[in-house]
Amino acid sequence: MKIRGFLPLFIITLFFWCFGTVQSATPKDVLVVGQIAEPKSLDPATITAVNDFRIVMNIYDGLTRYKDGSLEVEPALAKSWDISNDGTVYTFHLRKNITFHDGTPFNASAVKFNFDRMLNKKHPYHDVTGPFPLSFFFSSIEKVTVVDEYTVRFQLKEPYAPFLSNLAYPTGLIVSPSAVKKYGEDFGRNPVGTGAYKFVEWESNQRVVVEKNKKYWDGVPKLKAVIFRPITNSNTRVTEMLSGGLDIMVETPPDSLQIFRKKSDFTVYEQAGPHLWFLILNMKEGPFTDVRMRHAVNYAINKKAIVENILKGTATVANSPTPAAFAWAHNGNLEPYPYNPQKAKKLIKEAGYKGAELTFYITEGGSGMLSPVAMGTAIQADLAKVGLDVKIKTFEWNTFLSKVNAGLEGKADMAEMAWMTNDPDTLPYLALRTDAWPSKGGFNSGYYSNPEVDKLLEKARRSTDQQKRAEYYKKMQKIVYEDTPWAFIANWKQNAVSKANIKNFKLQPSFFLLLHDVEKQ
Repeated sequence: MKIRGFLPLFIITLFFWCFGTVQSATPKDVLVVGQIAEPKSLDPATITAVNDFRIVMNIYDGLTRYKDGSLEVEPALAKSWDISNDGTVYTFHLRKNITFHDGTPFNASAVKFNFDRMLNKKHPYHDVTGPFPLSFFFSSIEKVTVVDEYTVRFQLKEPYAPFLSNLAYPTGLIVSPSAVKKYGEDFGRNPVGTGAYKFVEWESNQRVVVEKNKKYWDGVPKLKAVIFRPITNSNTRVTEMLSGGLDIMVETPPDSLQIFRKKSDFTVYEQAGPHLWFLILNMKEGPFTDVRMRHAVNYAINKKAIVENILKGTATVANSPTPAAFAWAHNGNLEPYPYNPQKAKKLIKEAGYKGAELTFYITEGGSGMLSPVAMGTAIQADLAKVGLDVKIKTFEWNTFLSKVNAGLEGKADMAEMAWMTNDPDTLPYLALRTDAWPSKGGFNSGYYSNPEVDKLLEKARRSTDQQKRAEYYKKMQKIVYEDTPWAFIANWKQNAVSKANIKNFKLQPSFFLLLHDVEKQ
């Protein structure tokens, strides 16, 4: 166990004394958050799951951030910036007198270190602390230059519309260069940023503890500390919330939301955001190389029943790879594939796959995965009704990610997946392009490839005209809708529950958990 200072030890001891005896109260000024899984790492450049993002957003800052309650970008560690007329040079003017939690000064050299570590394969800490699976976000960067101590310049290879938004995403958060050099490959277990909370302790499968940063540049937090507890089983998480062992729990099971709504000592929060729950179909081998089979699966799954009966109305049926939350870029003319098992049977017979056996990867739980076992079981039953024999294989979240992200070839015909993103570029660019196949470092685990989709996505990210970007994205959605590399299932409204004495807490469209202003009364 690694403890820094007396106060955290006292806090942890007090919490477990309380929790282990009466389970009716958490320590005053210490917020206990029920997370859905153990974090994979606390190095923001290396993680991909919202479960991990919820912690690191409180330890680090980026050059930009999202305005409260929106996905609109505003200054953070950069107080302002200039953009060249051709959209390829961004010059950031940094805030002064900010230090990382280890005392290292924040300056332009620190910013350059962060992006060089991620993007330059020859950087001494690239291989030591990588891989960096979401470095796609910054693949447009040609070089980063220190202009002076508090001015840093990014030269892009070409105009890249999502750049400022991506700097606000966890992959763009700024870490302490000194800490990276000190901890090397163990930096992810010893995170150091400039954020509102400082890392104290991570005990595997038990807790991650952070304490207030008394020198935080944007105002000192009111809470003394936050304890993030991984509780994989959703029913156990609910039980602990009801018994008083948690102050906040995220991703509440739909059945339990009604229980909390009826109790005056709890507050329920809901917030729509850009989320998509879908099935990745293996297009490299097996039945789903035939587009008729992909259409058949989309017709065979009763998505409305899943949304209404399993998710209890906490989601809507999805129609395409771009959630409706991206209103300007969403193609609302595409109707979700209707439930039509007879049509599915006809397509399966035509394709010659009647009675085919399919291997289906599902997870026990994970960020944005909603009720993955129940949803997977319902899909299995729907596909059985149209003559497909689905064998389910279930994995713990991080194991599931490692298997699916590496690609389905030789392993599975289909897999569950969910993404929560910050820009309409992110999901299709990282998971639908030909150059995003796993062998090339992307998340296109089903090996979809359509040159027209590739072209549209490239055009969209290079255009600084939002209307043109919208046209490209809507055309892309129509093609993907017809090719159906995925089964589009649901768009979720995120939720959380807190005790009634928790104030100033709110959910964000970004799905981040921002605890800087939260307090207990």
